[in-house]
Amino acid sequence: MKIITFNVNGLRAAINKGCMDYFASSNADMICVQETKMQAGQAKIELPGYQLIMHSAEKKGYSGTAIFTKTQPLSVQMDFAGQEEHSHEGRVITAEYKDFFLVCAYTPNAQEGLARIEYRLQWEKSLRQHLKALDQVKPVILCGDLNVAAEEIDLKNPKPNRGKAGFSDEERAAFKQLLAEGFCDVFRSLYPDKTGAYSWWSYRFHARENNAGWRIDYFVVSNRLFSKVQDCIIRSDVFGSDHCPVELIF
Repeated sequence: MKIITFNVNGLRAAINKGCMDYFASSNADMICVQETKMQAGQAKIELPGYQLIMHSAEKKGYSGTAIFTKTQPLSVQMDFAGQEEHSHEGRVITAEYKDFFLVCAYTPNAQEGLARIEYRLQWEKSLRQHLKALDQVKPVILCGDLNVAAEEIDLKNPKPNRGKAGFSDEERAAFKQLLAEGFCDVFRSLYPDKTGAYSWWSYRFHARENNAGWRIDYFVVSNRLFSKVQDCIIRSDVFGSDHCPVELIF
């Protein structure tokens, strides 16, 4: 089994840059997409053999998630049950399958000067509660742009970025708290010492050319699923976004 996560930074733009060719050739069972920046019906999206589940933000051209899946889910849930305050930005899709839950998530950015850190931490708490409740039923696979570099090894320049959005003490602590609840960061568990492994690069200063990036796109799974993992691959050779895809192979 293969699952892909990819922040496409605008699905319509990514289609024009060839992302559907990558999806079609990947032979993935599920493809989770973040930052679709579109409403249903704004573009003709076809990927033969896959069903499309889309969750759009109320604000046009903003946020949004989607799942392309070969297998019809047993159930689908958008966002967090009973939490209206988190239901406007299209950030979470939970698809239930026979043996696991797949959660596609696009974590809110804390923004410049940590202007949105309070909301970000509220959202993180809701996500943790959601994942823990799912994990009581069956194992969980969380994937997506989680907008945090967990450790110094996860970004090229940790010292000047300390305390900034994506590398604040608060965001890193929230991620570690999630792992403490019975989950693991798949890539870092497989490759604890691997440096230069990034999934996002700024469009400025030739960052991708110089591999001055951040690892902020993840697969996080229930601890009891980790033994099933064969590999987790950061596909920095795939272009079309300021992020690159990450592939999980069972």
